[in-house]
Amino acid sequence: MELIKHRVTHYWSHRAEAFEAQRLREYDSEKRDRWLAEFRRYLPQGKILRVLDIGTGTGFFACLLAAEGHEATGIDLTADMIEHAEHMAAVLGLDASFLLMDAEEPEFEPESFDVLVTRNLTWTLPHIEKAYREWYKLLKPGGVLINFDADYSAALENEEEHELPENHAHKLVPDYMRAENDAITMEVGAYHGPRPQWDVQLLIEAGFERVTVDMGVYRRIYAEIDEFFNPTPIFTIAAFKAQGAAT
Repeated sequence: MELIKHRVTHYWSHRAEAFEAQRLREYDSEKRDRWLAEFRRYLPQGKILRVLDIGTGTGFFACLLAAEGHEATGIDLTADMIEHAEHMAAVLGLDASFLLMDAEEPEFEPESFDVLVTRNLTWTLPHIEKAYREWYKLLKPGGVLINFDADYSAALENEEEHELPENHAHKLVPDYMRAENDAITMEVGAYHGPRPQWDVQLLIEAGFERVTVDMGVYRRIYAEIDEFFNPTPIFTIAAFKAQGAAT
């Protein structure tokens, strides 16, 4: 594993316990219904879907979709995150499975999933173009990738100040960890083009037939500044695999 991935896993290992506690609170908040509303914009309705949550962290999306009756699997590169994802699913009484796995090299058979979901992951991937090609292979024809992310490196250079509540994660993380997160953000960002425009190009090159971008998701999810507020405007990229596409 290359050095930058070691740094990412080391950083998130230290965040895992507090991250699970925050995600459990988010699951019990109004954010849960807001996230579900975003998924319903893209998910096929009326059938059980095989869903892969890539970079699952402590399993928030996997749990969210398992609770809707879907077959949810989550993968993450950080062992501590997987441990806390399993604990979160157990606390919520949900049937979701979790595996330690590199998002850029997922170890599943081609066409294993109807839906791929990911949240705040792709900004950490040094080889995002490789990841998109691999993810395309994992989708069944007619499947969809739903990626919630932001151009964090660009935002860091032009950061807007927000008055965050005292219980916000950014207030609770020690200065040295914030500095490490910023350093990782800028190092990985050096590999990336402007987002999400660059992602759209890479997804089309990977084989996806239709790619849509929604910049309005940020205002819908983060309508108020609370402990879950993301100071960086996120976007949604939905990429669809053609019905008759070969893998």
